[in-house]
Amino acid sequence: MKSIKMVDLNGQYEAIKSELDIALYSVLNTTTFINGPAVKEFQNNLQKYLNVKHVIPCANGTDALQLALMSLNLNPGDEIITSDFTFASTAEVVLLMGLKLKLVDINKETFNIDPLSVERAITPKTKAIIPVHLFGQPADMQKIVEIAKHYKLQIIEDNAQALGATYTLKDGEKKKTGTIGDIGTTSFFPSKNLGAYGDGGAIYTDNNSLAQKIRILANHGMEKRYYHDLVGLNSRLDSMQAAILNVKLKYLDSYNESRRSSAIRYSNNLKGINNIITPNIPSNPQSHVFHQYTLRIIDSKRDLLTEYLTKSSIPFGIYYPVPLHNQKAYFSSEVDNKLFPVTNSAVKEVISLPMHTELSNDQIDHISEKIIKFLN
Repeated sequence: MKSIKMVDLNGQYEAIKSELDIALYSVLNTTTFINGPAVKEFQNNLQKYLNVKHVIPCANGTDALQLALMSLNLNPGDEIITSDFTFASTAEVVLLMGLKLKLVDINKETFNIDPLSVERAITPKTKAIIPVHLFGQPADMQKIVEIAKHYKLQIIEDNAQALGATYTLKDGEKKKTGTIGDIGTTSFFPSKNLGAYGDGGAIYTDNNSLAQKIRILANHGMEKRYYHDLVGLNSRLDSMQAAILNVKLKYLDSYNESRRSSAIRYSNNLKGINNIITPNIPSNPQSHVFHQYTLRIIDSKRDLLTEYLTKSSIPFGIYYPVPLHNQKAYFSSEVDNKLFPVTNSAVKEVISLPMHTELSNDQIDHISEKIIKFLN
């Protein structure tokens, strides 16, 4: 059995090496490293994949979130609601823009933002909701959309961990995550389900005016070269990364299916074991793309398990060890810790196991056996 990796980028590269090499040599031969044909081709292909009118590639997932917020005509002090249990970029862009961050608790089954907590947090100053499709599973978008419509709020979907996941609305319509709200954002960080070999991101929307504004904002506020209509960013996806992503996009569905198969095998192996809560696996096979396979280890045994796995040379991740409301950068004395009972429990219990496209059944079984041995 090969050594186990948390993410095996080398194995994935070897499987499509010839295609990637051709794509990269093409960029090198044309020397169109910025806004070259590869970027336009990837943009068009991602638009088709998502069935969305506009994709605007950018430099990274954090820029994608910031550009989305910048496009909404917000004012300092306007409130943005998002999840307390997520990576910091979702929160930091809110504060960097002088907006007020309103963190809310999560659903204990999915780790996603809790719609009831969202509605309780709304005030006359609230302008937008940022649901995060955490670990690859869609948030409860039906309820979030209904809340947003009722209170006239806008929705920015943070889709960095769930590209390719499908959500079914109550009328039966199926939509890709990131295309349900006003704007969707994603990251192409190398470990993502669709990962570049460097940084990258994208924003997508069906709104023509928002798309045009975001394109301008991402290009130093220019529509016409050297004429700056807005204060913008320098946020571009370079041609080399676009060429890589364009090759890998063809395999995204199969990559996601591989992740789902691995998740099902983990859950079958760990079913019924004391002190383990396995992640929710929806009946619709496309509604969770398992960016992470995250267990809850109860009865205060998580940290002991991490020590055991380290000694057993099994990698793992703790996503996330501290809730955002307790992080030094985001702490506010105005926030009541009691508003986050699910998040406060989750940070003490979660552990993510190796999850990637090259994970073998033997490796999954070995990891499972080690966990069972420890907990029994």
